[in-house]
Amino acid sequence: SLNAFSNTDQSLFGIIQGGLFSDVRKRSVDNLTSMGFSGYAIGGLSVGESKSEMYKIVRHTAGLLPHDSPRYLMGVGDPVDLLECVALGIDMFDCVLPTRIARNGTLFVDHGRMNIDNSMFKSMDSSVDDGCDCYTCKNFSVAYLRHLFKSRELLAYRLATIHNLRFILRLMSEIRQAINQDTFESYKNMFLERFTPTDQDVRFDQKKKWTLSRKTRNI
Repeated sequence: SLNAFSNTDQSLFGIIQGGLFSDVRKRSVDNLTSMGFSGYAIGGLSVGESKSEMYKIVRHTAGLLPHDSPRYLMGVGDPVDLLECVALGIDMFDCVLPTRIARNGTLFVDHGRMNIDNSMFKSMDSSVDDGCDCYTCKNFSVAYLRHLFKSRELLAYRLATIHNLRFILRLMSEIRQAINQDTFESYKNMFLERFTPTDQDVRFDQKKKWTLSRKTRNI
């Protein structure tokens, strides 16, 4: 890849692998950093292991990477994970989670996740999140968004996706600002106090349902 790479408008990252084995991760880091990539990605995580296992490997691997190169954690997009992994030294992320759960009627809000399917939202005239400046929150109520989902109207999936992406982008912007102001630790603690993470068993169950739905659609 390095020998073939010639596009000066892009950066080529080496991907660190090794599962949950610290020694294999170190071997992968040593091999790739000796080649001189523009940055380094950490792959093979958030694939079913526990949060504690993921954080342990992220901490270990990030600590081995060069301080002057960007560090990219692949496939991680839950708000709590973003905060925890930034604290462990990660700079960049990508993940389908915000858009995937949006298409299934789950939206990120200030205190955690909102399941638009719940009957309590049937007559709620307010926006999904009063503090959000996205197109969805500015123009549509929770009740109307729920109606769109119940009707299987395609607009529902687009509006939910817009909101979740804006939530994540705003979160990362606030994290960046907190780092620049040297207030990241207090910001992280304040966020985690109000944001209720998804229970691990529920998270695994949701992932099984999503995987099953994909298989059903492909048949």
